[in-house]
Amino acid sequence: MKRLTRSFYARDAIVVARELIGCLFVHDGLDGPTAVRLVEVEAYRGREDPGSHGFSGETPRTRTMYGPPGRLYVYFTYGMHWCANIVCAAEGVCQAVLLRAGEPAAGVELMRERRAAIQNDRLLAAGPARLTQAMGISRAHDGASLLRGGSFWCAEDDETRSYREREVTQTTRIGLAPGRGDEIPWRFVVQGHPYASRRS
Repeated sequence: MKRLTRSFYARDAIVVARELIGCLFVHDGLDGPTAVRLVEVEAYRGREDPGSHGFSGETPRTRTMYGPPGRLYVYFTYGMHWCANIVCAAEGVCQAVLLRAGEPAAGVELMRERRAAIQNDRLLAAGPARLTQAMGISRAHDGASLLRGGSFWCAEDDETRSYREREVTQTTRIGLAPGRGDEIPWRFVVQGHPYASRRS
Protein backbone atom coordinates (compact mmCIF):
# COMPACT_ATOMS: atom_id res chain seq x y z
CA MET A 1 0.00 0.00 0.00
CA LYS A 2 1.40 3.38 -1.03
CA ARG A 3 0.23 6.63 0.55
CA LEU A 4 -0.57 9.44 -1.84
CA THR A 5 1.77 12.41 -1.61
CA ARG A 6 1.33 16.16 -1.96
CA SER A 7 2.27 15.98 -5.65
CA PHE A 8 -0.75 13.73 -6.30
CA TYR A 9 -3.15 16.35 -4.90
CA ALA A 10 -1.34 19.39 -6.36
CA ARG A 11 -3.02 18.92 -9.75
CA ASP A 12 -6.27 19.91 -11.40
CA ALA A 13 -9.29 18.60 -9.49
CA ILE A 14 -10.65 16.77 -12.53
CA VAL A 15 -7.45 14.75 -12.87
CA VAL A 16 -7.29 14.06 -9.13
CA ALA A 17 -10.96 13.04 -9.00
CA ARG A 18 -10.56 10.42 -11.72
CA GLU A 19 -7.43 8.98 -10.12
CA LEU A 20 -8.97 8.83 -6.64
CA ILE A 21 -11.33 6.12 -7.88
CA GLY A 22 -10.24 2.85 -6.27
CA CYS A 23 -8.00 4.55 -3.69
CA LEU A 24 -8.37 3.87 0.02
CA PHE A 25 -9.47 6.79 2.19
CA VAL A 26 -8.43 6.13 5.79
CA HIS A 27 -9.21 7.75 9.15
CA ASP A 28 -7.16 6.51 12.09
CA GLY A 29 -9.51 7.99 14.69
CA LEU A 30 -9.34 7.93 18.48
CA ASP A 31 -12.09 5.28 18.59
CA GLY A 32 -10.43 3.11 15.96
CA PRO A 33 -9.47 3.03 12.27
CA THR A 34 -11.94 3.07 9.41
CA ALA A 35 -11.36 2.99 5.66
CA VAL A 36 -13.38 3.04 2.46
CA ARG A 37 -12.40 2.38 -1.12
CA LEU A 38 -13.60 5.36 -3.15
CA VAL A 39 -16.07 4.48 -5.89
CA GLU A 40 -17.68 7.89 -6.55
CA VAL A 41 -16.30 11.45 -6.44
CA GLU A 42 -17.01 14.90 -7.90
CA ALA A 43 -14.60 17.66 -8.95
CA TYR A 44 -15.17 21.37 -8.17
CA ARG A 45 -13.12 24.21 -9.64
CA GLY A 46 -13.59 27.48 -7.74
CA ARG A 47 -14.15 30.75 -9.61
CA GLU A 48 -14.86 29.06 -12.96
CA ASP A 49 -17.42 26.66 -11.50
CA PRO A 50 -20.88 27.91 -10.38
CA GLY A 51 -21.36 24.68 -8.45
CA SER A 52 -18.32 25.35 -6.26
CA HIS A 53 -18.44 27.03 -2.85
CA GLY A 54 -15.49 29.09 -4.08
CA PHE A 55 -17.31 30.53 -7.10
CA SER A 56 -17.87 33.91 -5.41
CA GLY A 57 -14.38 34.12 -3.93
CA GLU A 58 -12.77 33.36 -0.61
CA THR A 59 -14.89 33.48 2.55
CA PRO A 60 -14.29 32.21 6.10
CA ARG A 61 -16.25 29.08 5.13
CA THR A 62 -14.16 28.34 2.03
CA ARG A 63 -10.73 29.42 3.26
CA THR A 64 -9.51 25.82 3.52
CA MET A 65 -10.16 25.33 -0.22
CA TYR A 66 -7.57 28.02 -0.98
CA GLY A 67 -4.93 26.45 1.23
CA PRO A 68 -2.28 23.89 0.38
CA PRO A 69 -3.37 20.70 -1.42
CA GLY A 70 -3.81 17.42 0.42
CA ARG A 71 -6.13 18.70 3.15
CA LEU A 72 -9.76 18.07 4.02
CA TYR A 73 -12.38 20.73 3.37
CA VAL A 74 -15.38 19.87 5.56
CA TYR A 75 -18.65 21.77 5.31
CA PHE A 76 -22.17 21.61 6.76
CA THR A 77 -25.12 21.16 4.42
CA TYR A 78 -28.92 21.07 4.67
CA GLY A 79 -28.60 22.10 8.31
CA MET A 80 -27.82 18.54 9.37
CA HIS A 81 -24.98 16.85 7.45
CA TRP A 82 -21.20 17.15 7.07
CA CYS A 83 -19.53 16.55 3.73
CA ALA A 84 -15.81 15.99 3.09
CA ASN A 85 -13.67 17.16 0.17
CA ILE A 86 -9.99 16.84 -0.65
CA VAL A 87 -8.30 20.14 -1.54
CA CYS A 88 -6.44 20.05 -4.87
CA ALA A 89 -4.32 22.22 -7.18
CA ALA A 90 -1.73 24.77 -6.11
CA GLU A 91 -2.05 26.77 -2.90
CA GLY A 92 -4.23 29.80 -3.55
CA VAL A 93 -6.23 28.02 -6.27
CA CYS A 94 -9.70 26.98 -5.14
CA GLN A 95 -10.27 23.39 -6.23
CA ALA A 96 -11.48 20.30 -4.41
CA VAL A 97 -12.90 16.80 -4.87
CA LEU A 98 -16.08 15.82 -3.03
CA LEU A 99 -15.99 12.27 -1.63
CA ARG A 100 -19.40 10.96 -2.66
CA ALA A 101 -19.28 7.24 -1.88
CA GLY A 102 -17.00 4.43 -0.81
CA GLU A 103 -17.01 0.70 -0.25
CA PRO A 104 -16.21 -0.10 3.42
CA ALA A 105 -12.75 -1.66 3.60
CA ALA A 106 -11.82 -1.55 7.32
CA GLY A 107 -13.55 -0.77 10.61
CA VAL A 108 -16.94 -1.92 9.38
CA GLU A 109 -18.22 -2.60 12.91
CA LEU A 110 -17.32 0.94 13.95
CA MET A 111 -19.08 2.30 10.87
CA ARG A 112 -22.17 0.32 11.83
CA GLU A 113 -22.10 1.88 15.31
CA ARG A 114 -21.84 5.38 13.84
CA ARG A 115 -24.63 4.63 11.36
CA ALA A 116 -26.82 2.67 13.76
CA ALA A 117 -30.06 3.38 11.91
CA ILE A 118 -28.75 1.69 8.76
CA GLN A 119 -29.57 -2.01 8.33
CA ASN A 120 -27.89 -2.47 4.95
CA ASP A 121 -24.09 -2.27 4.79
CA ARG A 122 -24.37 -1.11 1.19
CA LEU A 123 -25.66 2.22 2.54
CA LEU A 124 -22.94 2.78 5.16
CA ALA A 125 -20.97 5.19 2.94
CA ALA A 126 -23.16 5.49 -0.18
CA GLY A 127 -23.47 9.26 -0.31
CA PRO A 128 -21.33 12.18 0.88
CA ALA A 129 -23.12 12.68 4.22
CA ARG A 130 -23.22 8.94 4.88
CA LEU A 131 -19.51 8.64 4.12
CA THR A 132 -18.50 11.39 6.55
CA GLN A 133 -20.68 9.94 9.31
CA ALA A 134 -19.32 6.43 8.76
CA MET A 135 -15.76 7.77 8.82
CA GLY A 136 -16.30 9.88 11.95
CA ILE A 137 -15.66 13.22 10.20
CA SER A 138 -16.94 16.52 11.61
CA ARG A 139 -16.26 20.26 11.41
CA ALA A 140 -13.32 19.70 13.74
CA HIS A 141 -11.52 17.99 10.85
CA ASP A 142 -11.75 20.92 8.43
CA GLY A 143 -8.19 21.59 7.30
CA ALA A 144 -6.86 18.22 8.48
CA SER A 145 -3.81 17.11 6.49
CA LEU A 146 -3.81 13.93 4.40
CA LEU A 147 -0.04 13.95 4.31
CA ARG A 148 2.39 12.01 6.45
CA GLY A 149 1.84 12.28 10.19
CA GLY A 150 -1.90 12.97 10.17
CA SER A 151 -4.81 10.74 11.15
CA PHE A 152 -6.25 10.90 7.61
CA TRP A 153 -4.65 9.68 4.41
CA CYS A 154 -5.33 8.17 1.01
CA ALA A 155 -3.43 5.25 -0.46
CA GLU A 156 -3.30 3.11 -3.56
CA ASP A 157 -2.64 -0.61 -3.80
CA ASP A 158 -2.96 -3.46 -6.29
CA GLU A 159 -6.75 -3.34 -6.02
CA THR A 160 -6.70 0.37 -6.85
CA ARG A 161 -5.27 -0.48 -10.24
CA SER A 162 -8.00 -3.04 -10.88
CA TYR A 163 -10.65 -0.42 -10.06
CA ARG A 164 -9.07 2.07 -12.46
CA GLU A 165 -9.26 -0.54 -15.21
CA ARG A 166 -13.01 -0.97 -14.73
CA GLU A 167 -15.57 1.14 -16.55
CA VAL A 168 -15.57 4.51 -14.80
CA THR A 169 -18.43 6.72 -15.94
CA GLN A 170 -18.09 10.50 -16.14
CA THR A 171 -21.48 12.17 -15.61
CA THR A 172 -23.05 15.39 -14.42
CA ARG A 173 -22.85 16.14 -10.72
CA ILE A 174 -25.67 15.46 -8.27
CA GLY A 175 -27.73 17.81 -6.09
CA LEU A 176 -26.88 21.14 -7.73
CA ALA A 177 -29.55 23.70 -8.56
CA PRO A 178 -30.37 24.32 -12.24
CA GLY A 179 -27.87 26.75 -13.72
CA ARG A 180 -25.45 26.24 -10.84
CA GLY A 181 -23.12 23.80 -12.54
CA ASP A 182 -25.61 20.92 -12.70
CA GLU A 183 -24.79 20.38 -16.38
CA ILE A 184 -21.01 20.00 -15.89
CA PRO A 185 -19.86 16.33 -16.19
CA TRP A 186 -17.32 16.23 -13.36
CA ARG A 187 -18.72 13.28 -11.44
CA PHE A 188 -16.77 10.01 -11.68
CA VAL A 189 -18.31 6.71 -10.56
CA VAL A 190 -17.53 3.02 -11.05
CA GLN A 191 -20.28 1.92 -13.40
CA GLY A 192 -22.94 -0.15 -11.62
CA HIS A 193 -21.00 -0.36 -8.35
CA PRO A 194 -23.32 -1.43 -5.50
CA TYR A 195 -21.74 1.02 -3.04
CA ALA A 196 -22.19 4.12 -5.21
CA SER A 197 -24.81 6.66 -4.17
CA ARG A 198 -26.67 5.98 -7.40
CA ARG A 199 -26.50 3.10 -9.87
CA SER A 200 -25.12 5.16 -12.76
